[in-house]
Amino acid sequence: MTHYIEIQLMPNKEVRENVLLNQIYSAFHKHLYDLKSKNIGVSFPEYRLKLGRLLRIHGSQEALAKLEEKEWLGKYAKNCKVSIIKAIPNAIQYRTVSRIQQNMTEAKLRRLIKRGTIPEEDIKKYKIQMLQKGLDNPFVELVSMSNGQLHRRFITFGVLQDREEKGDFDTFGLSKNATIPWF
Repeated sequence: MTHYIEIQLMPNKEVRENVLLNQIYSAFHKHLYDLKSKNIGVSFPEYRLKLGRLLRIHGSQEALAKLEEKEWLGKYAKNCKVSIIKAIPNAIQYRTVSRIQQNMTEAKLRRLIKRGTIPEEDIKKYKIQMLQKGLDNPFVELVSMSNGQLHRRFITFGVLQDREEKGDFDTFGLSKNATIPWF
């Protein structure tokens, strides 16, 4: 990863920060999916309890130029400031930015009930455990392209490291193995 683009969200009274992030991230995912991209990653450098108002898209200069060819931000462009493609600074660290999933979910419980693999008396125990083991990671809420349902994509951040790890990114710009520059 040699270059990046910064997208500074500018929410207002009509569009809240989390709604704007969800819309922009959905548009980003759709465009990566259309490009069949595996070499563009995303980071949230203002991440604390929330993902923040700053989104960085990382990749080679060529990959980012290809991303910019289409006006993928569309109507959301008026609610953000987009930088030009910039070179990554020299003194930086790296980290993974990836998805984390909860093992116990309502959907999984429904499947277990439908298959008859969970006894009636264990359903309540499952629900209690599910609530106790809930994720408190930041997330984006997206509309599934396959079924139109809303789902949350919880994000986890790996430890900072001094070396870049190469690898592929998914169509959400996330990877469990490949690192993105963190600065």
